[in-house]
Amino acid sequence: MTYGGEPGPAARGSVRDEARERAKELRELHRKKDRRRKLIVRGSVAGGILAILVIVSFVLLALNQPGGRGPLNMQSDGIKIGQDYVAERTGALAAGNDPTPSAENPTDVIDIQIYVDYLCAKCGQFEENNGESIRAWIESGAATVEIHPIAVLTTKSAGTQYSLRAANAAACVAELSPDTFFDFHEALLTDQPEEGSVGLSDEELLARATAVGVSNLTTVGQCIEDGRFRSWVRAATARAISGPIPGTEVEAVVSTPTILVNGEQFNYTAGFDANEFRQFVLRAAGEEFTQNATPTPTPTPTE
Repeated sequence: MTYGGEPGPAARGSVRDEARERAKELRELHRKKDRRRKLIVRGSVAGGILAILVIVSFVLLALNQPGGRGPLNMQSDGIKIGQDYVAERTGALAAGNDPTPSAENPTDVIDIQIYVDYLCAKCGQFEENNGESIRAWIESGAATVEIHPIAVLTTKSAGTQYSLRAANAAACVAELSPDTFFDFHEALLTDQPEEGSVGLSDEELLARATAVGVSNLTTVGQCIEDGRFRSWVRAATARAISGPIPGTEVEAVVSTPTILVNGEQFNYTAGFDANEFRQFVLRAAGEEFTQNATPTPTPTPTE
């Protein structure tokens, strides 16, 4: 037996065979990785396209569904609340018609609009952190607040369609007890059901209406049970997410809450800091609002 020196032909052939086999295995591994990467990319693109198609399908379905009229006092697809929490009275939006934007406020009265889904946790967080400021502005007459209930999370409540039912309940209150709407709106955003849960039952929705003093309870309860304004909620939701938002330069509602101040969108941070929103309101309202936090009284007519 000898040691060292050059390997013989048989040994060299074995080394070459092993190298070829190893190269073949590496090429196969790379091909598999490349296939996986392409599948992931295709899956991501397909998922994005599917999400878009779901939204488009929802919009087309809602806009083409035969439906009834909207609720009284929500001709703009929202209900406008002013001083002393009195709601602005309007007619009902006829089926198939476009909403009519609410009349502009006096220059020293700020216009706040909120698009809300009552299952949306961020909507509840915004209310919790900023509800006190909004109430103070309403009470002083410094601002009006227009609430637009929509239902973008209808499929996120274990099959009970809670978002749709809650928005319908809000529409029932808007029509039948409009001056208690703001209290009912706040009640729906307090102790919210979690996304993925069954949400509140119709009986529990009526119980919250009862707790805040909604009037015409028998009729409101029947309206909730019948789902009287569900087709309007679907259509209003489709209008909001397809855009544009009437009376503003905002293209569409892409998430909830969507908050507008004098037509300008509030791009909030994760914490919904109350001071951040207050400063945004003051900037959007301008110097006149800052110096005069209450509207100028209307002059009394003289003989």
